[in-house]
Amino acid sequence: MSTDVSGMIECRPWAKVWGEDDEDVAWTAAIDLFLLNTGNAYDALACLFGVRNSFGFQPLAEGRGLPEDASAGVRADFAAHGGPNNVHGTTWITWAELDAANWDETDESGARSRRAAAGDNTHWGPVWEVMRTLGALHGPEYVRLVVWFD
Repeated sequence: MSTDVSGMIECRPWAKVWGEDDEDVAWTAAIDLFLLNTGNAYDALACLFGVRNSFGFQPLAEGRGLPEDASAGVRADFAAHGGPNNVHGTTWITWAELDAANWDETDESGARSRRAAAGDNTHWGPVWEVMRTLGALHGPEYVRLVVWFD
């Protein structure tokens, strides 16, 4: 049985300018992962999110759940996929965390790096490009990827 990733990139426009406590600053859905063709390469899912981690990667963001302040768009898409009763591995990660990650870290065998599994030159490259662009506009801590698996 295969494992598929679903989710969205979201950001907090104006948080960098007005501050995250401003009442008009909220997380906003930016783009569905479906549009960015991430695929479901298990080594990528393992090193990023700890899903199907037979490789022994130290995942960057495992088991954080759905953010309490997730955007309406993310919440609707999550519900459309069946919510917590039908998906697993729900988690999230900011662009700031991804940008600071050690992309040369390897799996437990030392044979495969995080960069080789999910770096810019993989199916995840378009996701990182969108997040990089939004991070430059809105601040890297105000851009995050929210994912779940079925």
